[in-house]
Amino acid sequence: MKRLILLIPLVLLFFICGFSLLYLISGKEANKPPSALINKELPKFLTKSLFDENVYLSSDNIKRNVNITIEENVNSSSNNSNNKFTVINFFASWCAPCREEHHLLFELKNNQTKLFLLGIAHKDNPSDTKKYLINDGNPYSFVGLDEDGKIALEFGVFGLPETFIVNNYGKIIFKHIGPLTKNIIKNEIEPLF
Repeated sequence: MKRLILLIPLVLLFFICGFSLLYLISGKEANKPPSALINKELPKFLTKSLFDENVYLSSDNIKRNVNITIEENVNSSSNNSNNKFTVINFFASWCAPCREEHHLLFELKNNQTKLFLLGIAHKDNPSDTKKYLINDGNPYSFVGLDEDGKIALEFGVFGLPETFIVNNYGKIIFKHIGPLTKNIIKNEIEPLF
């Protein structure tokens, strides 16, 4: 019986090593976990504007906006330049990696004319968020509040910053965890547009 008890840790170590080896062989990257939302409808949410507490934005507003573009595309050529995209960026004033990517959001918005850039301030004090955007500039088309973290929960946000792209069919086509870089924008995001 003592021998069996001594073998249990060895057997557990064997299984852990085996699963780790299978994970490494599968080619998956630990910093890019799969998203259950890719190619799925935008989750339902409602967010209050950072700058006007009487203004709200919902997932339905975003879907209606992008779906208008679909109708326009039926009447025009099938050129990708008419597509409308929504980039949803979860950020916070206290988040150092968010500050790292901040200047790139301006470039992204300036280089993509058919882009609605939605910033969602996640678990941040609204006055701190305002101060941050006033000091560093506001690249967002709309800044919504997620003070209790419920919107991030609907999106399955792991950490900040996290960025999603919604196509003109109202489906999420891209997710990135961590700060955006020039290479990510050039090689992964811009080809989507």
